Amino acid sequence: MRLAVDVGSVRVGVARCDPGGVLASPLETVKSGKGDVDRLMKLAAEHEAIEVVVGLPTTLSGREGPAAEAARAFARRLAGRLPEGTVRLYDERLTTVTAESGLRAGGVRGRDRRRVVDQAAAAVLLQAALDAERLTGRPPGEIVRGSS
Repeated sequence: MRLAVDVGSVRVGVARCDPGGVLASPLETVKSGKGDVDRLMKLAAEHEAIEVVVGLPTTLSGREGPAAEAARAFARRLAGRLPEGTVRLYDERLTTVTAESGLRAGGVRGRDRRRVVDQAAAAVLLQAALDAERLTGRPPGEIVRGSS
């Protein structure tokens, strides 16, 4: 089982996949800040996660800005508390746009959509990573080394 994390300044979206690594689904939205990594550790333990995929927000041209650095820092904090090699960064371009679009198409409106868009974006991210691994036969993204 794998988890995916869509890191935001206000909320952290979390998704999980089935044990076979075929289908991703939204799991939870965690408030960013104090206790966010603790909550993710509990979710990883509860779901027996073998890997955590953290979204790396880049521009359409592939450049990294402040949001990408924040995601990298968050991933390092996670990696510092999990077994080595279990946290990966994966390109998350357009995941939130795709999630918003899907929720809108599904009739989820306004405040309800804001409440779940982060976990839906994490599910889009995880599904993309799972599909990439299936296509290439290699784990997706880059391994993150931890820092406490």
